[in-house]
Amino acid sequence: MQDKIQLLRQQVEQLNAQSAEELEALRVKYLSKKGEVSRLFDEFKLFPKEEKAVWGAPLNALKQRFEARMNELREALQSKVNAGAGANSADLTRTPDPIALGARHPLSLVREQIIDIFSHIGFTVADGPEVEDDKHVFAMLNFAPEHPARDMQDTFFVEKEEGVQRPTDVLLRTHTSSVQTRVMADFAKQLQDGSATSLRILCPGRVYRNEAISARAHCFFHQVEGLYVDKNVSFADLRQALLYFAKEMFGEDTRIRLRPSYFPFTEPSAEMDISCNICGGKGCAFCKGTGWVEILGCGMVDPNVLEACGIDSKVYSGYAFGMGVERIANLKYRVKDLRLFSENDVRFLSQFESC
Repeated sequence: MQDKIQLLRQQVEQLNAQSAEELEALRVKYLSKKGEVSRLFDEFKLFPKEEKAVWGAPLNALKQRFEARMNELREALQSKVNAGAGANSADLTRTPDPIALGARHPLSLVREQIIDIFSHIGFTVADGPEVEDDKHVFAMLNFAPEHPARDMQDTFFVEKEEGVQRPTDVLLRTHTSSVQTRVMADFAKQLQDGSATSLRILCPGRVYRNEAISARAHCFFHQVEGLYVDKNVSFADLRQALLYFAKEMFGEDTRIRLRPSYFPFTEPSAEMDISCNICGGKGCAFCKGTGWVEILGCGMVDPNVLEACGIDSKVYSGYAFGMGVERIANLKYRVKDLRLFSENDVRFLSQFESC
């Protein structure tokens, strides 16, 4: 035992480490549970009582010296690191001003709130491409071949490049209803193999229309559309779902009204108004004195649309609705100029840090 203690006393004074890895290797070698110092303590446990009184103090002193030496080496390494950092403290890649924390975009806030509300009644999110074709954007949605929405003044068509194999009807989607047609086509296959019995989806996304940019219009904006297809779906189901949404989004006192309208892909069709959440329905400049504000279009899915997607319209029915996210954001945050949503002005965006 004496020779082993003497040998380790010599080794501890010669210990040296040039890196944290080397220091850790020394700790494992000497002070870990299977280290050389620990093995001496294991031998010590087997000594008779009279010998323990002789070797206990030297062993403890040896262990304390190893621990002290490890601390000395650790402090020396840290000093070397600090000295190097001080010599190269100038970070030329840093911005001259402190980087402020960002905030979620108001359109993102509203979109996520819409999705959250409808998720509580069974709707799931579906996605699709922004660059689409005429079939999914117009033809399957019952748009007549001569419908003005197909004209260049209303839709952005993608020009065919020389040498590039591409269909002539490629365009930027004008509504997220194109996602509905794709999902309904898949749903029709699921009905045949018995893997699904109903469809309830939300389709949020960016859409494009060839319009002049102003405070009230933009060439791109955001929509959230909903679709429910099942047996025996009625207009009453649609009204109840939209009433639930309005109360959750704008408050329990919100009232709705449905006005007859026309959309190629729904029949009957309606536009939905809510009681103005600014004046409480009494009449103000925002609602133009009527007490009502239009927020979305809706209706029962036209049987022609169901058939175009491969769904038997004599067995299944459904409803659909669509709203502009910017429109809902205007009502919630009273933003009068749509261009503010896409200009990335930090003075405007910083107003939503607490939302």
